[in-house]
Amino acid sequence: MASDRDECKYFVREIEKNDGGVIKVKQCYLGDVGFVVWDAAIVLAKYLETQQFYDMSSGVNVWAGKRVVELGAGTGVVGLMAATLGAQVTVTDLEDLQSLLRVNIQQNQALISSGSITPKVLKWGEDVSEVLPPPHFVLLADCIYYEQSIVPLVETLKLLSGQDTCIICCYEQRTEGVNPKVERQFLELLQKNFNCEEITSDKQDPEFSSPDIHILHIKKKRLSFCEYQII
Repeated sequence: MASDRDECKYFVREIEKNDGGVIKVKQCYLGDVGFVVWDAAIVLAKYLETQQFYDMSSGVNVWAGKRVVELGAGTGVVGLMAATLGAQVTVTDLEDLQSLLRVNIQQNQALISSGSITPKVLKWGEDVSEVLPPPHFVLLADCIYYEQSIVPLVETLKLLSGQDTCIICCYEQRTEGVNPKVERQFLELLQKNFNCEEITSDKQDPEFSSPDIHILHIKKKRLSFCEYQII
């Protein structure tokens, strides 16, 4: 069974942090998409270290003590980066991925001092009470390539987000097959309830960025006074 990957053959991907620490993430040679460290996950992980979030020379650390939920965490690299920067992180994915998440958390525990990281099962479109109250940040990397998952993913974002939650979504733009349609559907659904801002390359990590990989900041639209009255 995929949920017990004791016989899974691993190899290690290393992501060097700006402070010289190295996040070591095991991924499987064989397995579904969740068992792989995707480029968008590395781009997002390094984005969390940029000066707007984390600049110890000027005393800036946006992540310190913040509650963070990662959706579709896979190997957990993005959540691990946030935890090493001081965030209180919950990494979520399906049951099949929990063993790999636990392995990678254990592998990097020495890098996590003021932060924390906890794995939990979360299926998009279902109950999110285990990861409430709404976190300060929701992170997701390369989660929008399955057409059937788009509606439940957006529903989960709606249920999970408060008015002050910042969703940071990073995805690789793919031009083959149904990918353009899936991306378009995701953005159209999002815009019904959220405002989206694309982050320009000059605000990303100068080494870990690509024209094909996009980072969005997403926030719930503010309700009007009339909508408050109706609610």
